[in-house]
Amino acid sequence: MMRIRVLLISISCMIAFFGSTGPISAKISNRIVAFVNNDIITVYELEKRIEEITGQSPDHLKTQDEQQYLGIRREILEQMVNEKIAQDKILDMELQVTEAEIDSTVESIKQSNQLTQEDLINQLKAEGLTYERFRKEIKEDLERRRLIDYEVNSKTIVTEKQIIEYYNEHIDDYKTDSQVHIAGIFLMQNNPEDKEELTELTLKAKSILARIREGEDFGTLAREFSQGPGAEDGGNLGALQISQIDPDLSKILKNLPEGELTEPIIRENSIHIIKLIRREDAVVTPLEEVRGSIYETLYSEEIEKRYASWIKDLREDSYIKIIF
Repeated sequence: MMRIRVLLISISCMIAFFGSTGPISAKISNRIVAFVNNDIITVYELEKRIEEITGQSPDHLKTQDEQQYLGIRREILEQMVNEKIAQDKILDMELQVTEAEIDSTVESIKQSNQLTQEDLINQLKAEGLTYERFRKEIKEDLERRRLIDYEVNSKTIVTEKQIIEYYNEHIDDYKTDSQVHIAGIFLMQNNPEDKEELTELTLKAKSILARIREGEDFGTLAREFSQGPGAEDGGNLGALQISQIDPDLSKILKNLPEGELTEPIIRENSIHIIKLIRREDAVVTPLEEVRGSIYETLYSEEIEKRYASWIKDLREDSYIKIIF
């Protein structure tokens, strides 16, 4: 079951690092690490947030990899600065979240984690969080999401021109690979160094090929002679993508008519006779079938760009001082 606080943080910040749990750091300090407008962020708040997101204590992370820890610490601090700035904007815009909305979110969290109210309370207690504080964090998260919806999402537009351009630029992604449905008869050589055995095996392959061309059933002869895959199914190897087939065989099959047979193909320790049953050329999935997925891709990209630009503008209009 996901830790409740981590769940909340992932909703609002969309940042996750390590999944394992570790001991809680006993270090507590009120040293200030950042000023944000009229607010501050302390070492204690930062280290607490690091543990909430990573599931590990800052000391443990630092011991594992100090450089990685410093990068994580910096990124989480930047995230907390953004939250402070967003909260100021929320207050300026007087955005409101109702108790009913908080109740609905709590119920959603309980359902997704299969928790009763008692389970939830116990889980929060184990994480050092009161139910009241939990609801307050939900309220703050919903306010931030509402702010982003208003300032970013509602202003994000994906045009038909963008969709068409993306489709054309990524047309190879919407092509199905060419396929061939083939059957084979495989004659195996016991000793690859034995030239006499290879000569005998070649004559045998030519004899089998002649019998097929004279009208005998390929499948019947495959069951009798083939020593390779699909022998019990009359040599049927099914449909294979051209990209999955040996390049030399692919070249041979390229110009082979459907229903025709290859000449005996000599390999390192075997001889193959291949029948091309059916060929399916590559086709392009129509734009209409992938329009929705392209829209979602472009919309997500636009959201990310607009959010980055929006938060950058907010930061430029704010007083920020990081002091470590």
